[in-house]
Amino acid sequence: MNGEELRRANKRLALKLGAVAIGALGFGFALVPLYNVFCEATGLNGKTNAESVAPVAVKVDKSRWVTVQFTGTMMPGLSWEFHPQQTSVRVHPGEITRVSYYAKNPTNQTVVGQAVPSVTPGQAAQHFIKLDCFVQAAGPGARG
Repeated sequence: MNGEELRRANKRLALKLGAVAIGALGFGFALVPLYNVFCEATGLNGKTNAESVAPVAVKVDKSRWVTVQFTGTMMPGLSWEFHPQQTSVRVHPGEITRVSYYAKNPTNQTVVGQAVPSVTPGQAAQHFIKLDCFVQAAGPGARG
């Protein structure tokens, strides 16, 4: 292989690698919408209805009870204290109930967090709406 052929081969390889990098970047940006479509189509992941801003009037079923359990997990490396104030509530289906979480930022840095609810089993997610949540916990001992 002479010098000219080697340059052409290197140029082709660089173009192919560039195309792969651009394709990977595009796939990364498309991944979230594709994931949302997949979750909506399959009912997996238990995402709650984030589009509703007010509870819909639903008849409360007083004939039965449902126990709802709560957990709190955080992104690794975040030093917050974060947990539900109560680990479970017993409610009638259709009943609006308030649940509170405790959030404390023990550092001297301002950190912004977002509560992202996930409901399991996934079929139950349609019955949950996150109405409000903490926005910020700043400085030692701040509560959200």
